[in-house]
Amino acid sequence: MSKSTVLVIEDGHEYIENLTRFLGNEFNFVRAGDGPEALTLLQTTVFDAIFLDMKFDRSTRFIGDFDKLRIRFAGDETRASRFLENNQGTYILSAVRQAGHNLPVVFSYDFDSEPRRFQNLKSRHGQLYYLPDTASPAQMSMCLAKAIETGQ
Repeated sequence: MSKSTVLVIEDGHEYIENLTRFLGNEFNFVRAGDGPEALTLLQTTVFDAIFLDMKFDRSTRFIGDFDKLRIRFAGDETRASRFLENNQGTYILSAVRQAGHNLPVVFSYDFDSEPRRFQNLKSRHGQLYYLPDTASPAQMSMCLAKAIETGQ
């Protein structure tokens, strides 16, 4: 049986390195460094799931309307930028869904303290799972396998 392919969207290299190191015998991982790169890869490559970081504080390309956020934060560009960085994963998720990709998505974010936020995202975007940063390789493997199995 062939390995499932997972698109890892992150602005660093921590997840791709750890996922490949610990789960590379179970899954193939392909990295995108930001939302626009992920959308391009989704047009050209078949994936079984997406592993998505929430915070993109090392990226220079963002999805989201900065001007609207600046207005929302009363002209404070620093707050608008920080909000966009801290929530970039949700903007990427929305863009992926709007582009017609309904793959299961596993967020690397601890929604345990924000269950209503997670339920809202799940009701809007479907097949959605999450893992806290402290998840073990076994937990990552089980979550990815469940997401892929459910998504088929």
